[in-house]
Amino acid sequence: MSKTNTPETHFPQPAPEPVVLNGSEILIECLKEQGVKTVFGYPGGAILNIYDALYKHQGEITHVLTSHEQGAAHAADGYARATGKVGVCLATSGPGATNLVTGIATAYMDSIPVVAITCNVGVNLLGKDSFQEIDILGVTMPITKYNFIVKDIRKLAYVVRRAFAIAQSGRPGPVLIDITKDVTADTCEYTPVAPEPVERQSDTIREEDIETALEMIRNARKPFIFVGGGAVLANASEELRTLAHRIQAPVADSLMGKGAFDGTDEMYTGMVGMHGTKTSNYGITECDLLIVAGARFSDRVTGNASKFAQNAKILHIDVDPAEINKNIRSHASIIGDLKVVLRRLNARLDPINHDEWVNHVERMKDMYPLRYDKSVLTGPYIIETIYDMTKGDAVIVTEVGQHQMWAAQYYKYKKPRTFLTSGGLGTMGYGLGAAMGAKLGCRDMGEPDKMVINIAGDGCFRMNMNEIATAVRYNIPVIQVVINNHVLGMVRQWQTLFYGKRYSHTVLNDAVDFVKLAEAMGAKAYKVSSREELRPALEAAFALGAPVVIDCQINCDDKVYPMVSPGAPIQDAFDDTDLKIK
Repeated sequence: MSKTNTPETHFPQPAPEPVVLNGSEILIECLKEQGVKTVFGYPGGAILNIYDALYKHQGEITHVLTSHEQGAAHAADGYARATGKVGVCLATSGPGATNLVTGIATAYMDSIPVVAITCNVGVNLLGKDSFQEIDILGVTMPITKYNFIVKDIRKLAYVVRRAFAIAQSGRPGPVLIDITKDVTADTCEYTPVAPEPVERQSDTIREEDIETALEMIRNARKPFIFVGGGAVLANASEELRTLAHRIQAPVADSLMGKGAFDGTDEMYTGMVGMHGTKTSNYGITECDLLIVAGARFSDRVTGNASKFAQNAKILHIDVDPAEINKNIRSHASIIGDLKVVLRRLNARLDPINHDEWVNHVERMKDMYPLRYDKSVLTGPYIIETIYDMTKGDAVIVTEVGQHQMWAAQYYKYKKPRTFLTSGGLGTMGYGLGAAMGAKLGCRDMGEPDKMVINIAGDGCFRMNMNEIATAVRYNIPVIQVVINNHVLGMVRQWQTLFYGKRYSHTVLNDAVDFVKLAEAMGAKAYKVSSREELRPALEAAFALGAPVVIDCQINCDDKVYPMVSPGAPIQDAFDDTDLKIK
């Protein structure tokens, strides 16, 4: 009889022995506990002790020095959106900390898990208007899920662990930790602790709410599903697909919901709202049941809220009870993790036939397609070409404006976490930092060859083009496409349509050459002025494996259609054809 050795791991493991570390080393060890591989930041006097610790641990945690602290915050945000993990950014006190604010607010509005770590002056200098002192807790209180100040080293490890748990649990969001400089130098015992798994929120899901939802679904003749960003955060794509096909319900998404439902699926109708498709807007207006999956009814989605989905009963599913009845009154709701809720619904639903309704929606798709001028270089043509060349398998990041809407309309997102954009705050300057974060996040997740493309307008690119230098320094091969119309395109569109063509301070007709600027920062760059030049430039960029800028020149009067006028109901969507008729 052979003797079997019991693996050593089967024996009880001794508890780890505490060690004495300074605050900076404790912070690094806590980041390692959380599985953090990459952080983004910018050093300064108050945070020097932490940067000294980072130097000693540079083989374990990669630090990316951005050109500006705002770029670090956006990079952490992009990292989180692309991976589903917590993004981390660092900044020093005073202006370093305040430069993170726009990025923190961007993450807050879109429910993105970010931990921002700042350092402040020593405890004995707080409240004395000391050099580079700022009450960053007071500044960020309205734009964080939670924030902490650590003035006692014995609380540091607990706070860091709590911050990561809070950022990821329930409805995700950013958390700020402010650490006084003396805490980063003080010492105390540190004991490693394995992070507790973040559980999906299911204790709030009530059986009576599930029963009500099932009855509403079974009684509907014209069901429609509206998908928001919560579906991406909950990783509920498969459950959504099952529900849509089981009950034959067409599906529209918000800007933040892109990719949660496959954009090539036959049940998909496009985006809804101000620049949504007519099919989606009409479908929601005509349906008798609107199932809302992880959406918050933004004003850009609903238009005139009093006339939104007037013919429908509304079933709202969301992890955050504060969203229920906040903007649109629902007839029923389920509070809890969307993935869990949909699994429970799907398990109790038999297939339901709605052929007549689905065929009606299909006819609307044929009647109201997206269209644009195909004879010249336009934003939609650029996006469609990128989609064709990437086969829909890239991570698309955007800035904010016309190019953002074209990227939402003309690229078909088949998977979640492949469309990263500032939805709630609408932050110009978001994209390039976020693209770098997304690219490094894909690397950390084992997909180093994943293509990441940032789509920008020229106005947005001016706000963050200094991060091209960062991409070059670290050889982060992001592709920056600038849709350059030499104006602030979306603002000009509003000025054209609603302000009598009074183009007040929206013309950017100066001598700035983005190709030369990119080359000066060490990147390869191409200028594209015609349809024929676009594909060769993209092919060259794809093959290079380095940061590339492609400056695409389009007409300043190109517009995003369809459009709903501010305050109008979404069924009043119009395009250039409608304007010609009027």
